[in-house]
Amino acid sequence: MVQDEAAASASSSVISSPLQFFSSMSISPGSPYTPWVQELKSDERGLYLIHLLLNCANHVAAGSLDQANSCLEQISMLASPTGDTMQRIASHFTEALARRVLRSWPGLYRSLNLTTTGIADSLAARRHFFDLCPFIKVACLICNQAIMEAMEGEKVVHIIDLHTIDPIQWVALLQALRQRPEGPPHLRITGISDHKELLDVTGARLCEEAEKLDIPFQFHPVLAKVENLDVESLRVKTGEAVAVCSLFQLHCLLASDDDIGNGFRKFHSSPSPAATHSNNKNTVQLHKIMQLTQGTLGELLEKDIMANAKNAYSPDSASSPFALAPSPKMERFLASVWSLTPKVMLVTEQESNHNGATVNERFVEALNFYAALFDCLESTVPRISPERMKVEKMMFGEEIKNIIACEGGERKERHEKLDKWVQRLDIAGFCRVPLSYLPLLQADRFLQSYGCDGYKLKEENGYIQICWQDRALFSVSAWRCRRFE
Repeated sequence: MVQDEAAASASSSVISSPLQFFSSMSISPGSPYTPWVQELKSDERGLYLIHLLLNCANHVAAGSLDQANSCLEQISMLASPTGDTMQRIASHFTEALARRVLRSWPGLYRSLNLTTTGIADSLAARRHFFDLCPFIKVACLICNQAIMEAMEGEKVVHIIDLHTIDPIQWVALLQALRQRPEGPPHLRITGISDHKELLDVTGARLCEEAEKLDIPFQFHPVLAKVENLDVESLRVKTGEAVAVCSLFQLHCLLASDDDIGNGFRKFHSSPSPAATHSNNKNTVQLHKIMQLTQGTLGELLEKDIMANAKNAYSPDSASSPFALAPSPKMERFLASVWSLTPKVMLVTEQESNHNGATVNERFVEALNFYAALFDCLESTVPRISPERMKVEKMMFGEEIKNIIACEGGERKERHEKLDKWVQRLDIAGFCRVPLSYLPLLQADRFLQSYGCDGYKLKEENGYIQICWQDRALFSVSAWRCRRFE
């Protein structure tokens, strides 16, 4: 094994650990499974799984099927959807990598008739996530308070909800509007969804609540996907003060239909020079990881894997803070929203770069991001919880598969960090509305009442990030057309 300076100074306890063999092990086709792997402690097994996953991702990207298959076989013996944090993560990333391999043969892939999570199960999983973790609740609380402040004194308010799946956010807003000193406005909510039953349930629930609170109210359902939305169908009227709320929707508009199939090619036996270079960089990184004996899994992923893997990215990749991947759909959509002259637009998005040009970029970013989410559930919810398992499989697992296994228009989970959204919205003619201290205070108090120290908030330049430990997972920002400055 090649030794670097850190390896030379490693303690004898590290040298005697089986971890010293991980980065030098040759994973060759048909190699026998090593029995001592089953005897690894949880932390050691987690490190070994990271090693296998990164190697597998490199082999998949390079088109080395035999090597990828060998990695997948070894990972499958250690991963488990009901095990510890790293075992659960590995089970979902392994499935994503396997699906990507299969998609290189469209006929084989389609003939297997691989199932995806249905709408009912998906909605149930998201509701469980809403109940188990405060992230979405906090985002809704912040958005509602920002709407209240932007609409102060307005008599006719029109809220456009870009993704209507649950009435709970707007029930809370109705109750808050009822307490306004000047009285509630005439409220109109336009709900957008491609599932009629969701619109029907939401509309009925909100009309019932508005009647109980004696608030003049209208619910306008629009049966459509946000990417196909016609702004004329929103029926914005003269004199209405408009608010637009986007909860995890804008990133879906970054997908493009013109690059379907990119990244899928017939596997060959030897990696390309570029892939070999990337693999060598990851091997050096793995040497450094295996020399660590302290720190949490999250710290390893954050401080070491990410720091070195990013050095292998091309300067013009989508992960670069200076480059924006072109997105005609996004540009057209934001132009349409701007034409509605909203007083405020609230944007909540995942705080991670899952829109990289290569699968390697996305794999490392996704591993880092979802490790924090899995760790959050591990710290707050029992492992045997059926609700937790549904969230991990039907929500996180589906997102991971989409990020890793899909390309082109099929890849919808194209999350980008806040700095990219700032650029996109600025180019589209929007300016920042600094979120006031009040929603931050309310959200902070809510998190404190949740009884877990791991949930935190960060405020910077008027934006709010919702964190697990020190890792920002979601961002909330407010915008308005520049004509309102």
